[in-house]
Amino acid sequence: MAAQISSAGPVRIACVQMEPHIGDVAANRAATARFIETAARQGARLIVLPELCNSGYVFHSREEALALAEEIPAGDTCRLWCALAHRLRVYIVAGIAERDGTALYNAAVVIGPDGYVGKYRKLHLWNQENLHFSPGDLGVPVFDTPFGRVGVAVCYDGWFPEVYRMAALQGADLVCVPTNWVPMPDQPPGQHPMAVTLTMASAHSNALFIACADRVGIERGQPFIGGSVIVHCSGWPAAGPASRDDEAIVYADLDLSEARDQRRLTEFNQLLSDRRGDVYGDYQRLTK
Repeated sequence: MAAQISSAGPVRIACVQMEPHIGDVAANRAATARFIETAARQGARLIVLPELCNSGYVFHSREEALALAEEIPAGDTCRLWCALAHRLRVYIVAGIAERDGTALYNAAVVIGPDGYVGKYRKLHLWNQENLHFSPGDLGVPVFDTPFGRVGVAVCYDGWFPEVYRMAALQGADLVCVPTNWVPMPDQPPGQHPMAVTLTMASAHSNALFIACADRVGIERGQPFIGGSVIVHCSGWPAAGPASRDDEAIVYADLDLSEARDQRRLTEFNQLLSDRRGDVYGDYQRLTK
């Protein structure tokens, strides 16, 4: 049953920036529990964890990825998160390697105080993810919570404006993004990473709150850039970006109902109703 949405005011959101270790599922699982406990003690009601935080990211082979993946929600990691969410009365959005029969997905799970809520499967696979995972097949689901409607994206999905727009058109107030951002070429010194810039632009152009939980560290030679950030529906950071190197938790107190008001830009302009579908037409055909 869908949760009753409330406009009771701010909710504290936490984005966990941590360093999973490839292959060490037990230690990764225990680390997520420690961070969830810490965030809950600080009053967080929605806690976002990074992409593939149960398994690590840089797999040598599909066989290794399959061995480290778990069923959703029957696997040990989801069962732990369900127990924590129930005891602490929090919601958790976390990236996880999902095994579904012989299929593998780079997924994210949504869990609440009453148990498993739903899942998302990453739509756009980055680089060698294509060797291990199948592209997501669940679309862009949006989930009801007591504090607003919540969508999910994972990492490279954020490079595609359609993902955030689809969430907004379904009434999402917030999109949670478990991510493993890597350096982009030609990054000017002193500037936000491109991922943060894209997140700010997407939040502004859709009037969405966006909460991104990144990882840090170097795994099998691949560096990750940190920078976890919570962006207000106006497009400006509400908390973060966090550092490039350190584990941390980023917090923001947000009233998600503001997203619905933010879409009204002027007396004459509303971000979603101003869309010119008559002009855009079949954009898939236009790009061929």
